[in-house]
Amino acid sequence: MSFSNNCTKSDKIPGPMRSNPMNGICEKACIQVNKVFDACIKQETLQNVQLTLTNVTPETGLVLPYKFISAKSVATRAEIGNLMVTPTVEDPCFARVSGEVTIPIQIVFVDANGTEGMGTANVVIPKDVMLHISAPSIMPYSIEAVGNIICPEGTFINADTLVVSACTTVIMRVIMQVDLLVPTYGYCFIPPCQEYTEEVCDGVFDLPLFPQECGVEPRCKTC
Repeated sequence: MSFSNNCTKSDKIPGPMRSNPMNGICEKACIQVNKVFDACIKQETLQNVQLTLTNVTPETGLVLPYKFISAKSVATRAEIGNLMVTPTVEDPCFARVSGEVTIPIQIVFVDANGTEGMGTANVVIPKDVMLHISAPSIMPYSIEAVGNIICPEGTFINADTLVVSACTTVIMRVIMQVDLLVPTYGYCFIPPCQEYTEEVCDGVFDLPLFPQECGVEPRCKTC
């Protein structure tokens, strides 16, 4: 079993509230988490994005020209280069945050013989936004970016270069690792795992023991 398929067996596992949420709170716990002080999201379509293909597999045997199949990001965490945080004069708790968000993507293509190939590239998206930063403290805050990219169209210019249209989502966050005091219901109950099994006879055992008459309604509706 798991949290997902055993949610009615115990009140000590995550899930929807089914009674007064105050019932069962038994302690105040100190947990270490990343607190998000501010965040913003930007979704946009980028046209004619030129990419450099790297880490191509297979390394040999591919024949030009290549035909683009698909491309998408391989991780949600993105790198921020040339990061600059400039507090505003009007309010030091707000700052201009600028930088270049780099998101790695995986590209799938086929060569002239129909052989599938794969490679990687980086999409660089400039960002210049306003965010609320934390008040001065001993513990420092950090700027984090996460992103997702899907490229529905693309064209190869040569073996190493292609141009794509990209549907991009970038989230910028101001975070700090803090010790937070929260009310809890105590420790979670961890149910035992349910092993995966493939029953080859499921369809056979679902059949009736004896055949029914085709196209004939049963005489007893309750039978």
